[in-house]
Amino acid sequence: MHAPVKPSPNPPQRFRGAGLALRLALRDLRAGLRGFGIFIACLALGVMTIAAVASASRGLTEGLAREGRRILGGDAAFSLIHREATPQELAFLTARGTVSSIATMRGMANAGVKGAALVEIKAVDSAYPSLGSVETEPQAALPGLLEQRDGLYGAVADPVLFGRLDLKPGDIVTVGGARLQLRANLVSEPDKIAAGVGFGPRLLMSQEALKATGLIQPGSLIRWTYRLQLPQTAASDADLERLVTDVGTQQRDAGWEIRSRANAAPSFQRNLERFTQFLTLVGLTALLVGGVGVANAVRRFVEAKKLDFATMKAVGATGGYVVAIHLTEVMLVAAIGTGIGLALGAAAPFGLGAIIQSILPVPFEPTLAPGELAIAALYGLLTALVFAIIPLGRAHDIPVSALFRDRIEPDPRLPRPVYLVLCALALAGLAGVAIGFAYDRRIALIYIGVMFGVFLLLRAVSLGLMALARRIPRPRRPALRMALANSHRPGALTPSLVLSLGLGVALLSALSFIDVSLTRQLTGALPEKAPSFFFLDIPSRESARFDAFLAEQRPGAKTERVPMMRGRIVAVNDTRAEDIKASEQSAWVLDGDRGITYAATVPEGSRVSFGEWWPADYRGEPLVSFDAQNAAGIGLKIGDRLTVNVLGRTITARVANLRTVDWRSFGINFVMVFSPNTFTGAPHTNLATVTASPDGSGATDAALMRRLALDFPAVTAVRVKDALEAVNTIVTQLAMAIRGASGLAIAASLLVLGGALAAGQRARLYDAMILKTLGATRRFILSSYAFEYAAIGLVAAVFGVIAGTAAGWGIVTQVMRIEFVSDPIGAILAATAAVAVTVLFGLVGTIKILAKAPASYLRNL
Repeated sequence: MHAPVKPSPNPPQRFRGAGLALRLALRDLRAGLRGFGIFIACLALGVMTIAAVASASRGLTEGLAREGRRILGGDAAFSLIHREATPQELAFLTARGTVSSIATMRGMANAGVKGAALVEIKAVDSAYPSLGSVETEPQAALPGLLEQRDGLYGAVADPVLFGRLDLKPGDIVTVGGARLQLRANLVSEPDKIAAGVGFGPRLLMSQEALKATGLIQPGSLIRWTYRLQLPQTAASDADLERLVTDVGTQQRDAGWEIRSRANAAPSFQRNLERFTQFLTLVGLTALLVGGVGVANAVRRFVEAKKLDFATMKAVGATGGYVVAIHLTEVMLVAAIGTGIGLALGAAAPFGLGAIIQSILPVPFEPTLAPGELAIAALYGLLTALVFAIIPLGRAHDIPVSALFRDRIEPDPRLPRPVYLVLCALALAGLAGVAIGFAYDRRIALIYIGVMFGVFLLLRAVSLGLMALARRIPRPRRPALRMALANSHRPGALTPSLVLSLGLGVALLSALSFIDVSLTRQLTGALPEKAPSFFFLDIPSRESARFDAFLAEQRPGAKTERVPMMRGRIVAVNDTRAEDIKASEQSAWVLDGDRGITYAATVPEGSRVSFGEWWPADYRGEPLVSFDAQNAAGIGLKIGDRLTVNVLGRTITARVANLRTVDWRSFGINFVMVFSPNTFTGAPHTNLATVTASPDGSGATDAALMRRLALDFPAVTAVRVKDALEAVNTIVTQLAMAIRGASGLAIAASLLVLGGALAAGQRARLYDAMILKTLGATRRFILSSYAFEYAAIGLVAAVFGVIAGTAAGWGIVTQVMRIEFVSDPIGAILAATAAVAVTVLFGLVGTIKILAKAPASYLRNL
């Protein structure tokens, strides 16, 4: 017997140097990428998702920045609620550039017997649009379409209004006290996105027509926006910033809400950043799930290269150098997969540009984003390194003799500490990139922690399953006994299958619960809790007559009416609103104007949680009650001073109490409720709701709206179902994008599943050949493997449903803050599909093995 071959303690010089390692790695790759298909596909899929999302987001962001003036209608926009600018305020703006104005409000368009509908009114001056163009069908000059002819003002309406009321160009509708002729369909308006989401179709008219309607009353919910174009000699970013600062300091009490071309649509920009982060995290999930496929592929690579490892170590290469050569080779393959993903991700916005443009009302021009693509590449390479270093590191200390012999049972030892440290550093780098480039680092940190915990849990589940399989009594049926042994033997597929399936089922289950909860929130609770209508701009002098009108139209129905104004928070104590560091969930309270009211008693749907309510006959300093949740978000406490601007007046009130508000009731509630003495004598309108009576008696919705438009032309009715449908349209579009991106993560899970089964194919080939030689039938072998795959898949699916339920509950209740609906049908279907796919994939591979003749393989085993 020959003595075992020992590697030289001092390797020759030819085995040193990074250049040689690279040359040897490239030479080895000349044989092709066989065995790396799933490796490359997993990386390409995850990188493509991240790159595509980042590139599309950059295109939208740059479109907003580039078209900021057109979207805003000028270099800066100054808005007031309830009132027009005073001559002094207007002179201040006109002294600094060219000013144009628009007025926006909601109203009712009455088409007589054809019905009435809520519309979003935009009243423009003769200069509109000062930037961009309005497209109509038929196309004509806007001033001519809106001018007064034969005693009728013209208007242009969204096609939705024509369809809703069965109208055509030339027909006449009544808005308030004026009759308007609809002269064209409104195809597009350049500043549409700046107005935000509306609950009704757009109705474009002149400001003279709006004044003729009589809708402009003291306290009416109308917004006047003044667009300022700076002269070319003073239009730099520094000049614009100086202008905004001057208005904020010199006209602080005016109550301006100011936007500049740099933040023409701040709400959309924030939502875009949040959504981009979410989809990026979904892409990172696909990448991490695919990392398991990377690890499987590297294990197969190490298995196939054992003879090469042994040969190199036998002629003097150190274990570290062998690992370095093949790690270089693996990372070169990772670069190929990453490059494919980058190419597909960069091309996606160009291919999907038309679809994106049709869904989002924002300027979008596909663009290459080198910075975002570099981050996506970093994600891919770091993921490959994290999942490849441990399988490769195991080969360092295996002796040459073990490398030749170890054909079935893998070495259970951990690799050297240096490889563990390298893996930890790569993992820290991956987490650092995810957190460092996140819009909300808190969410990214939570995500990293959750994913790490899920990986550990799935690993524990797989180890627990294997331990249980070792200890339970052996079944009498041979196929079951073999399946049980396969699930815990050395090199078993259990860890890989549990990880890939568990993550996939968890993701599907979480999406299912989120989808069901959102749908139920928008529709399920509506008939039982929500009012049928909200009525806006009810004149105070006609409030009693309006109450009688509702009682006549909806006998027995529950009605509620409160005074309403709009105000903007200016400061908390001595801190300006724009300087307050509010939480992500409460920042909206400080963004623009909010509805406010006053009340002598605690409003229905609220309860005082801190402090005390004021007496009904209170006459002291102004007091305010604030929503407790949002008060915590902006750092507001009992006793603090809150300054708001209402109707151009600045009012400071002391926080007397904090309320817990049930926002999900769809009832009338406000963030801020003031003591009645705060607004003594101030002009205001009323807000009312009506909730259908249990017996459903009274006029139909359509009849009520027609009668309302005749008897109260200044009152606007918002049908709750219509409003929810408008919101639901947006939610549906977002859900489609989420499902599409999540589908990529599911695809990664399927790739990993296929890779895990392929990784175990060599051991299964050995087993099958031995069993066939010993007389086992194909049916016996197939049934034993089917039992094994089904058992592992079932355990992984059960864990995935539990984890997905927990994740869905957390997102629904803690992030979305809506009621969690426990409807497990979607999760159960996902789990069933996962088990079926596992068995199917496994048996397809087994059938291929069984089709081979034993003799040719037994000679080489």
